[in-house]
Amino acid sequence: MADTHANDPLHGVTLKAILKDLVARRGWDGLEEHVRVRCFAFNPTINSSLKFLRRTPWARRRIEQLYIGDQESIRRFESRE
Repeated sequence: MADTHANDPLHGVTLKAILKDLVARRGWDGLEEHVRVRCFAFNPTINSSLKFLRRTPWARRRIEQLYIGDQESIRRFESRE
Protein backbone atom coordinates (compact mmCIF):
# COMPACT_ATOMS: atom_id res chain seq x y z
CA MET A 1 0.00 0.00 0.00
CA ALA A 2 2.87 2.38 0.73
CA ASP A 3 4.14 1.77 -2.81
CA THR A 4 0.83 3.00 -4.23
CA HIS A 5 1.19 6.31 -2.42
CA ALA A 6 4.83 6.65 -3.39
CA ASN A 7 3.85 6.46 -7.07
CA ASP A 8 1.07 9.05 -6.76
CA PRO A 9 2.52 12.58 -7.05
CA LEU A 10 -0.80 14.06 -5.88
CA HIS A 11 -1.09 11.97 -2.73
CA GLY A 12 -1.78 14.27 0.22
CA VAL A 13 -2.13 17.41 -1.93
CA THR A 14 -5.55 19.02 -1.96
CA LEU A 15 -7.11 20.54 -5.04
CA LYS A 16 -7.16 23.87 -3.21
CA ALA A 17 -3.41 23.67 -2.57
CA ILE A 18 -2.80 22.76 -6.22
CA LEU A 19 -4.88 25.69 -7.44
CA LYS A 20 -3.26 28.18 -5.05
CA ASP A 21 0.21 27.04 -6.10
CA LEU A 22 -0.60 27.35 -9.81
CA VAL A 23 -2.17 30.78 -9.37
CA ALA A 24 0.87 31.98 -7.42
CA ARG A 25 3.27 30.56 -10.03
CA ARG A 26 1.39 31.25 -13.28
CA GLY A 27 -1.42 33.66 -12.44
CA TRP A 28 -5.00 33.38 -13.63
CA ASP A 29 -3.99 34.32 -17.18
CA GLY A 30 -1.45 31.51 -17.25
CA LEU A 31 -4.03 29.01 -16.07
CA GLU A 32 -6.50 30.21 -18.66
CA GLU A 33 -3.88 29.68 -21.39
CA HIS A 34 -3.57 26.00 -20.46
CA VAL A 35 -7.18 25.27 -19.59
CA ARG A 36 -9.54 27.53 -21.50
CA VAL A 37 -12.48 27.83 -19.14
CA ARG A 38 -14.58 30.81 -18.16
CA CYS A 39 -13.86 30.56 -14.42
CA PHE A 40 -10.18 31.39 -15.08
CA ALA A 41 -10.86 34.18 -17.57
CA PHE A 42 -13.68 36.26 -16.06
CA ASN A 43 -13.59 37.40 -12.44
CA PRO A 44 -11.65 34.34 -11.20
CA THR A 45 -11.61 33.31 -7.56
CA ILE A 46 -10.25 30.26 -5.80
CA ASN A 47 -13.71 29.24 -4.55
CA SER A 48 -15.49 29.53 -7.90
CA SER A 49 -12.66 27.67 -9.63
CA LEU A 50 -12.70 24.88 -7.03
CA LYS A 51 -16.44 24.47 -7.47
CA PHE A 52 -16.03 24.21 -11.25
CA LEU A 53 -13.05 21.83 -11.10
CA ARG A 54 -14.81 19.50 -8.67
CA ARG A 55 -17.75 19.19 -11.09
CA THR A 56 -15.69 18.97 -14.29
CA PRO A 57 -13.36 15.95 -14.38
CA TRP A 58 -11.60 16.81 -17.67
CA ALA A 59 -10.64 20.30 -16.42
CA ARG A 60 -9.49 18.93 -13.07
CA ARG A 61 -7.26 16.37 -14.83
CA ARG A 62 -5.66 19.12 -16.91
CA ILE A 63 -4.99 21.25 -13.82
CA GLU A 64 -3.53 18.27 -11.97
CA GLN A 65 -1.29 17.41 -14.94
CA LEU A 66 -0.13 21.03 -15.17
CA TYR A 67 0.74 20.95 -11.46
CA ILE A 68 2.61 17.65 -11.79
CA GLY A 69 4.57 19.05 -14.74
CA ASP A 70 5.49 22.16 -12.77
CA GLN A 71 6.63 20.08 -9.80
CA GLU A 72 8.79 17.89 -12.04
CA SER A 73 10.37 20.99 -13.61
CA ILE A 74 11.13 22.39 -10.17
CA ARG A 75 12.77 19.12 -9.08
CA ARG A 76 14.88 18.99 -12.26
CA PHE A 77 15.98 22.60 -11.79
CA GLU A 78 16.87 22.06 -8.13
CA SER A 79 18.82 18.89 -8.91
CA ARG A 80 21.07 20.84 -11.31
CA GLU A 81 22.18 23.24 -8.59
